[in-house]
Amino acid sequence: MASKSDRTTTVEENLLKAGEDNECFKEKEPLGCNSLRISTGDSSLRNEHANQPFQGLKLASHNVLERAQLAGRLKCSKCCGSRMFYCYTCFSLVGVNQEEIPQIKLPVKIDIIKHPNETDGKSTAVHAKLIAPDDVTIYTYPCVPEYEDKRHSVVLVFPGPGSVTVEEISKQLLEVSQKRSSGSLEEPCPKRAKHDAELKDAQGVEGQQSARPLQRVVFIDSTWNQTSKIITDERLQALLQVELKTRKTCFWRHQKGSPDTYLATIEAIYYFLKDYHEQCLSQDYQGEYDNLLFFYSYLHQLINKAKHSAGKLN
Repeated sequence: MASKSDRTTTVEENLLKAGEDNECFKEKEPLGCNSLRISTGDSSLRNEHANQPFQGLKLASHNVLERAQLAGRLKCSKCCGSRMFYCYTCFSLVGVNQEEIPQIKLPVKIDIIKHPNETDGKSTAVHAKLIAPDDVTIYTYPCVPEYEDKRHSVVLVFPGPGSVTVEEISKQLLEVSQKRSSGSLEEPCPKRAKHDAELKDAQGVEGQQSARPLQRVVFIDSTWNQTSKIITDERLQALLQVELKTRKTCFWRHQKGSPDTYLATIEAIYYFLKDYHEQCLSQDYQGEYDNLLFFYSYLHQLINKAKHSAGKLN
């Protein structure tokens, strides 16, 4: 579920490149959601109006992206690749200054494990890294962090027979932690005492956030057909799996033959955090993570506008 549909072709780049001489890319009227307010209802992607799926989200101004788009593609200062807005290889901004892009702090750390056969330019995972750089890490499989001693505080967002809902996470992790403390999950480790002492110190420093059972969330960045190679990895087998509620994707092109409930990676991250905020932290959602969709919402409008101009959309 955590990115079943994050792969098609590099439609973003093709349309953006083809559209540089198109009038729809040169309009002075802002393309982005520059002055959107939080709606009194659900501040999520689900919207009855297909042409404005991000209406109601609290997004930063897209003016900076509009200026960068008019300037055209530039070379990445690190890899010299031709890019627009950002380099999906180096996870760095291109033609845009860091202070012009929204930055947010997440309540948990995010690990994204990308399939090695996936093209970087097709992934929305980079959006999360750019908007929450201190809390998001992207790995390319078979590089996977060791979670063996952290499974009481880590979950994997992926559907399955034993998966739980977001609302059940805290209860389930506490049970894992209790079993771990009683030694029923593993044999006593000589380094356990030291590990527990270090964990206690870290909790004292980080305060309330560290006191929460959930510390890290793992997402798989891959087409649905290629997830088996990653999900069956023994390093992920012991993690508690979480399944998101059914939502419809806003991704401009999902996998052929797949339902519209297969989410792009950035959508899955956004929805998870929103549900976690409401159901686990028990706080009213006030758009805290909406800017994770900063690039995604702009590209969505830009590409749909190009498709309309090309006669590919009604």
